[in-house]
Amino acid sequence: MTTALPRTGVPPRTTDQEARVASPADPASPAALPLDPAPTAMVWLEPGRPHEAVAVPSVVLEPGDALVEVELATICGSDVHTTRGDRSAPAPLVLGHEQVGRVVALGLGAAAVDGTPLAVGQRVVWSLTVSCGRCATCRRDLPQKCESVRKYGHERLLTGWELSGGFATHVHVRSGTAIVPVEADLPAELLAPVSCGTATAVAALDAASAIVPLDGAVVLVTGAGLIGLTATALATDAGARVVVVDPEPARRRLAVRFGAVATADPSAAPDADDGLSTAFSVAGGATLVAVEASGSPHAVASALAALGVGGVAVLVGSVFPAPAVPLDAESVVRRLVTLRGVHNYAPRHLVEAVRFVERRHAAWPLDALVGEVVALRDLDAGIAAAAAGGSVRVGVRPE
Repeated sequence: MTTALPRTGVPPRTTDQEARVASPADPASPAALPLDPAPTAMVWLEPGRPHEAVAVPSVVLEPGDALVEVELATICGSDVHTTRGDRSAPAPLVLGHEQVGRVVALGLGAAAVDGTPLAVGQRVVWSLTVSCGRCATCRRDLPQKCESVRKYGHERLLTGWELSGGFATHVHVRSGTAIVPVEADLPAELLAPVSCGTATAVAALDAASAIVPLDGAVVLVTGAGLIGLTATALATDAGARVVVVDPEPARRRLAVRFGAVATADPSAAPDADDGLSTAFSVAGGATLVAVEASGSPHAVASALAALGVGGVAVLVGSVFPAPAVPLDAESVVRRLVTLRGVHNYAPRHLVEAVRFVERRHAAWPLDALVGEVVALRDLDAGIAAAAAGGSVRVGVRPE
């Protein structure tokens, strides 16, 4: 059952079923735009409770805002962790932050990340974060850590920004979001994950390559989820020899399709056929880059221990509470090891992620990263499937 949010001062809906919005008479003074049919958002309330569908009959687009009709969203691991209660989150909440869609309405001056004006009908992806662009952190080129940052799929439901997550028919994309136009004919399954997993993989390798050139390096990737597999393909494209560690045989096989020269089971003896030492011997040379994408404390420790002199470990997966990892500070010092954390990404990483998918989707099996697709009304079943781990990503398609 769909519940309409109580609102005040909402103009009558337009009766034209083809029109998504009615433009205000004075674009300089934003007014509530009536929407017909009304967009629907799936609202999460607490662990163990089904999502509730909420109708949003109007939206106010401020200058720089855009209203995007969602074509496909994908379920990130953080969405699963939130619904299980593994990580704190404000409620009520519209989850979802990986999606692709088409612009159906624009606020005054809305533009893509490169400054070009957006157009109704344009197909786009957008960043996970809304940033001010002015604070000290933004000026340090860390807009994902803006002092007033807001994040799609992470904010408490508020009147005026009800369409704040990807598990909805539409998303209200706010000014301060990096919006990137994408090719019109690529399958949505290739593009939806770009706004989180793909762009984060790009950011991780950007952080690594600032310390160690990837060309010719041996790169260890722990965790063959979407970020780890994408990082494998990106590193291989850059000339690296990649070893992937994951406990799931199916994901290790998939890692080979993404360019891994060897894989390992973390539970195997190091010298076993599927052990880490054997995999490193296949790759040859010292491991100088490690990308830890699983969040497992054991994997973090293993990645740090595997590095040779002057190596760099980039931690990406540790985004939920877990036991602390012991650190041998003397070993880090003597090996000149660099430890970097990557959380989300900057706009340039999103642009690079889009271009990677557009350019290399025929070279790598990116279509294998999204498996089962459920209807928006079946979101809870989709989250259960994502939690079971049958697919790297589960898709959610509005009807």
